[in-house]
Amino acid sequence: MNIRRPRLPRTRAGRRRWVQAVMAGCVLALLPATWLYVSTAGRLGTTADAPRTEVAVVFGAGLWDGEPSPYLAHRLDAAAKLYRAGRIKVVLVTGDNSREDYDEPDAMRVYLTRHGVPDARIVSDYAGFDTWDSCVRAKKIFGVDRAVLISQGFHIRRAVALCEAAGVRSYGVGVEAKHDVTWYYGGAREVFAAGKAALDAVFEPDPRFLGPKEQGVARALGSAG
Repeated sequence: MNIRRPRLPRTRAGRRRWVQAVMAGCVLALLPATWLYVSTAGRLGTTADAPRTEVAVVFGAGLWDGEPSPYLAHRLDAAAKLYRAGRIKVVLVTGDNSREDYDEPDAMRVYLTRHGVPDARIVSDYAGFDTWDSCVRAKKIFGVDRAVLISQGFHIRRAVALCEAAGVRSYGVGVEAKHDVTWYYGGAREVFAAGKAALDAVFEPDPRFLGPKEQGVARALGSAG
């Protein structure tokens, strides 16, 4: 079976146009990633750098046998550390509970209480199906105007950019992660996710599930005095 290879244009002008088209495609592909870096400049750091803020948002990252995955556990450890240091008052855990046998927010809540965060200071968002949904719901459903966001380094820029676009003034804490297969997969995935993030920020689609406003964050802050 003969496979025909694409031929370059024969004329100099044709080759020039071909090169220009390829370069334009590369520029367009890199624009979303460039937007992420520019829009989050100066808004990222570690737990030691995080400003004192009432609310921290922790994004789901999968469960293993009903327990937080190592990546999610590292995010929750950072939130617990911020709480014990008095830098935050309330933790909003946002994740997937789209089916009865899979409940990220409740698993995150249990983990945090084991690590010193009172149950009354934890608020659960059961419809954080992706980063944009979590950011929009934090603003529109839970009334969060300002937050420290916690995730791995490969994801935190997108989280900050999207929450800013959703109206949540954000500071991102990128927790350390072992450079394993999951880390490399996450980094590669972000290249493609940046495009969707840019579209979300521009067109501001409604989350998969919005629902009525909830007073969980306000009540938790009230209990914190």
